[in-house]
Amino acid sequence: MAAKGESDRRVVARNRRAAHDFALLERFEAGLVLAGTEVKSLRESQASLAGSYVRIEDHAYCAWLVGCQIPEYSHGTYANHEPLRKRRLLLQKRELLKLRQAVKTEGMTVVPLEIYFKGPWAKIEVALAKGRRKADKRQAIAGREARRDIDRAARRRR
Repeated sequence: MAAKGESDRRVVARNRRAAHDFALLERFEAGLVLAGTEVKSLRESQASLAGSYVRIEDHAYCAWLVGCQIPEYSHGTYANHEPLRKRRLLLQKRELLKLRQAVKTEGMTVVPLEIYFKGPWAKIEVALAKGRRKADKRQAIAGREARRDIDRAARRRR
């Protein structure tokens, strides 16, 4: 049983390239509007966030997850879902406004990080992100390697 304040979180899919390609600034948790067979397929840990992104519509207060692949449920019937369909994200209005303004004015993007189950509900973690150039990526890698070297040296001294 989880400790108080700790959530029962089972990760289904993770976007590993996001932290490499983008500088992640602020994270948000959103609900997903899914069909029944999509939930069953997710429970089998079958999903891919590679190449997916979040689109925020200007005329309505809604955000969409585009390009996320949730394969058809293996025991599904004619009512199976379409694997690459757009899925609506459930965010609070103030969060949507904040994301929309950052995307429009500051040239940022909204990147999906991971899909997980929190209790019985499927959730997605998205982040407000700024794209990294090749030189920025190299600096981030160099910084990580320098921290590793410092940690190794500190462990040897002990």
